[in-house]
Amino acid sequence: MGLSAGIVGLPNVGKSTLFNTITNSQVEAANYPFATINPNVGVVYVNDERLYKLASLINPDKTTPATCTFVDIAGLVAGASKGEGLGNKFLTNIRETNAICHVVRCFDNQQITHVMSGVDPVRDAKIVNIELILSDYELIGKRFSRVVTKAKSGDKVALVEESACRKIMEQLKAEKFASNANLTDEEKQLITSYNLLTIKPMLYIANVDEKYVADPKQSPHYQALFTFAKENNCQIIGLSIAIEYEISKLTNDDKQMFLEDLNIKQSGLDNLIKATYKLLNLKTFFTFGKSEVKAWTYVNGMTAPQCAGVIHSDFEKGFIKAEIMSCEDLLELKTELAVREAGKVRIEGKNYLINDGDVCHFRFNV
Repeated sequence: MGLSAGIVGLPNVGKSTLFNTITNSQVEAANYPFATINPNVGVVYVNDERLYKLASLINPDKTTPATCTFVDIAGLVAGASKGEGLGNKFLTNIRETNAICHVVRCFDNQQITHVMSGVDPVRDAKIVNIELILSDYELIGKRFSRVVTKAKSGDKVALVEESACRKIMEQLKAEKFASNANLTDEEKQLITSYNLLTIKPMLYIANVDEKYVADPKQSPHYQALFTFAKENNCQIIGLSIAIEYEISKLTNDDKQMFLEDLNIKQSGLDNLIKATYKLLNLKTFFTFGKSEVKAWTYVNGMTAPQCAGVIHSDFEKGFIKAEIMSCEDLLELKTELAVREAGKVRIEGKNYLINDGDVCHFRFNV
């Protein structure tokens, strides 16, 4: 789909270890700042139980999960917006992503260097946030100075853009994200090209101590960050990256035993991937056949022809109709024939918006 989430944070908070975990890659994860210089990109599978339940109905030759893309970005330090550390390179890399996964250290370990000497998740989160805010303020300030002149001439588009800039600058001055600005739909559309950092959806990842792996919410550091995230209208998820990394190296059977020993139903990693998938406003539709049962990723709000184009551009160009059944109906009735006999297969046209969990068969002619 071309959408990605950037993994950001201060140096030595666990970003690269997390990236290693979710992608089974081996990027450098060292105990010193700026171990990551160039962004690493990894595509990971989304663990969706519906896919495997569908596959169990016909035992296809191939079962293919949906995917989510992560980008591991270099650690940021105070002053990045003015060129400190990797500065503008870091910020540019973030602008190229669609959402932000902000890793914050919520564990105490004297063996791992902390760039600010002492664990304080709210302080650390604010350091990164301020750099994003300062960078956006500089960008929108330049744009505002140009659009004001056009607005004075009575240009209607410029007047709307000026209003949007004023609203955003007000939030940034208050050290709030642009996403908190109360923009109209027209204003949102006009500032899309700005690609603001602070308008991207953000998920805080609280990297907690191993002793809180079963319930990260018991960590005092997590609780502090949770309150901060809530105040800033951001989502948060807690996990022990060190434990998740160890789990990722196990076989499936050993992994399940390990989770049971920890009294955990699902790994924090799976929860993170699903949360990021949702953060990117992504949904899943399925195709169902003996050769392959596949989960396809699409952006929420896409029409049937657009989703057909996800499979192949020719499907969209020559779209005729879509045969749709719900995943729930197919799982309940077991076969496509039974779903058809129950009258639960729908024929949808070009204006149909695909729903999460739809099982689709696209008719096309090129």
